Amino acid sequence: MKFLLSNTLLAFTLILTAPTAGIAAERPPNFIVIFIDDMGYGDLGCFGSKIHRTPNLDRMAAEGIRLKDFYSSCSVCTPSRASLMTGCYPRRVNMHVDHQNLCVLFPKGKKGLNPDEITIAEILKGKGYATMCIGKWHLGDQPEFLPTQQGFDHYYGIPYSNDMGSRQGRRGNPPLPLLRDGKVIEAPVKQDTITARYTIEAQKFITQNKDKPFFLYLPHTAVHLPLFPGSDFKGKSKDGPYGDWVEEVDWSTGEILKTLKQQGIDKNTLVLFTTDNGSFREKQGSNLPLRGRKGRTDEG
Repeated sequence: MKFLLSNTLLAFTLILTAPTAGIAAERPPNFIVIFIDDMGYGDLGCFGSKIHRTPNLDRMAAEGIRLKDFYSSCSVCTPSRASLMTGCYPRRVNMHVDHQNLCVLFPKGKKGLNPDEITIAEILKGKGYATMCIGKWHLGDQPEFLPTQQGFDHYYGIPYSNDMGSRQGRRGNPPLPLLRDGKVIEAPVKQDTITARYTIEAQKFITQNKDKPFFLYLPHTAVHLPLFPGSDFKGKSKDGPYGDWVEEVDWSTGEILKTLKQQGIDKNTLVLFTTDNGSFREKQGSNLPLRGRKGRTDEG
């Protein structure tokens, strides 16, 4: 289920430079990357879960390709996201630690992904693509490091993990912010509505850009601790709040796939669904049959 990060750029480049390889020559394909935070390998029905209902993702796996043997570049958030965006090992782009030698970036940090690095969004933007990031960025929260400085036309989301706000016990941090482009529009953000709002923003972006190629990067806040499933999903799963949020992510993915079909562009859109690293602990998700968890270098 984990995506071979260095091959993301390669796959996109091959498709863009080889329009005869099953892609309509008159228009390049659209790309959507749905990136889940801390979901485990075994959390989806198509990967063995017996407790989470994930019909949309199970259908996506059945109709597409299920990726069972590939790897993230790191077992925590910031480094793996830096690799996804650049195709580089985290250390090569100085995103393996923050300015205090901690393993991920924190609010008000002095580091971020250097704007001089080349991202997937910048490559596609240079090919005439509309680009948008919706969700958790975690590659720097200062203005010079935000998605709009890294090849994305627009950004809507929480710039780091959902446990990093002042109300989550992080003293000295600002209230957890929701940004549109470079402006804070809500703080603290109402987290139990965030998955639904991300989904609506994604549908708007797809609809507005249906007549031209686009790249949508959707790094969900879910399912990172603390857990905030939406009201329509709360208490509905067999696995508590964690299962509720997994099932909401499945719903969100189904809504996005439905929108692609409604706009008549589902046959010309490549959708990748993956996760940044394994589940944090077995009680909050499953990495089975793999060993280990988030923060470790085992396969899980």
